[in-house]
Amino acid sequence: MHRHYSKRWMAVGAGAGLYLGALYLATAASGQSTPTAFTWQQIKERFEGVNPTLIAARANIDESRAAEITAFLRPNPDFSVSADGFQLVPNLGVWQPTSGVVLTPSISYLHERQHKRELRLETAKESTDIAQSSYSDVERGLLFNLRNAFVGVLQAKAVFQNATANLTYWDQELVVNQNRYNAGDLDQLDLNKLILQRVQFETDLQNAILNLKTSKIGIQQLVLDRTPIDRFDVSGPYEYSEKLAPLETFRQAALESRPDLKVAVQNVELARMNHQLAVANGSTDPTWSVWYSHNASFANTFANNTAGFSVSIPLRIFDRNQGEKARTQVDIGRNERLRDAAEAQVFNDVDSAYVTLEEALNLLGRYKEKYVPLAGDIRDKTRDAFQHGGASLLDYLDAEKSYRDTNLNYINFIGSYLTAAAQMNQAVGREVLP
Repeated sequence: MHRHYSKRWMAVGAGAGLYLGALYLATAASGQSTPTAFTWQQIKERFEGVNPTLIAARANIDESRAAEITAFLRPNPDFSVSADGFQLVPNLGVWQPTSGVVLTPSISYLHERQHKRELRLETAKESTDIAQSSYSDVERGLLFNLRNAFVGVLQAKAVFQNATANLTYWDQELVVNQNRYNAGDLDQLDLNKLILQRVQFETDLQNAILNLKTSKIGIQQLVLDRTPIDRFDVSGPYEYSEKLAPLETFRQAALESRPDLKVAVQNVELARMNHQLAVANGSTDPTWSVWYSHNASFANTFANNTAGFSVSIPLRIFDRNQGEKARTQVDIGRNERLRDAAEAQVFNDVDSAYVTLEEALNLLGRYKEKYVPLAGDIRDKTRDAFQHGGASLLDYLDAEKSYRDTNLNYINFIGSYLTAAAQMNQAVGREVLP
């Protein structure tokens, strides 16, 4: 019986060695065939160049610039020709209906008053500015998603490295305890429990590999990358900054940079311009006309060539654009309230991200300075005590589990901090935290 279990563990250990060796060879081969992993800046630049949602949003800016051309166009002049003098009765028996026809060409032009054309151009330019700010806001939201995906890959890599280290450590422990068993210092039941515990570490590693692959797939989708997963990677520091700037610093930066707040402010200015244009459109625009005629004048028989002009002035008695004036005036107040709401949302987003960062830093500081070292110390001392008969197997397994959970929590809390940092960058509207 003793020999049976000994051979069985040797097979398990050999299988573990083959598994880790294959994993190492796959990683090494992958590293030889792939270029340097993408940094955050490289991923960001690639995203901005290929993401279809961003490209479509940029087209709105070009459309708005084209609308500026239309807004500043002058009215087209009208050209008309009138014919007069057709004969309806034969003259001395000769039917020449066009012999006395007089052609009178004329040109008319609508003159826009009250700077209507200039005001249309200004409103079109303001609309372009709004389109640019709206694009920045779309980019802000998409970059937040990209940053979260980037952090997700870094976190998955850290969890994978931790799971690999845990499995390697446990295999070393199994070798030590196998030797104890062979020497008669450990009973069969305890050895079996140690071997069975390895299932948890294998499961952790498999879950880490799966999570790493799915995280890479997520970021590849955002940058339209079709590279096989084993040849795609990202790199960056998976750490946190222990110092956090005052809340007011982030608030002020958000007021200066937040694109949706800029859109709200620009919408107020656009509403004011639209009101000015509505007032201008209520003014009267005359139409000037000039014409020429080759025809004898009854007043002067020698005046065969005559010219004339006229002015047509609409009488705006009923329609003075009252409805648009009232609507645009109301629209000013509406956009002012929306601006106030956008500003309140900015403060809410910044404050929420800030308290999340504070709590993450508080936990990370305690984990780094106290809990992680303490868990490692307890595990090592309990292991030594177990090997010398001073602690039970249950105590050792419990200490190992606490160490594993504490390290995993520490890694995940770093991920939470980096996610909160991305949330702060989104709340401010630009990168203020690495």
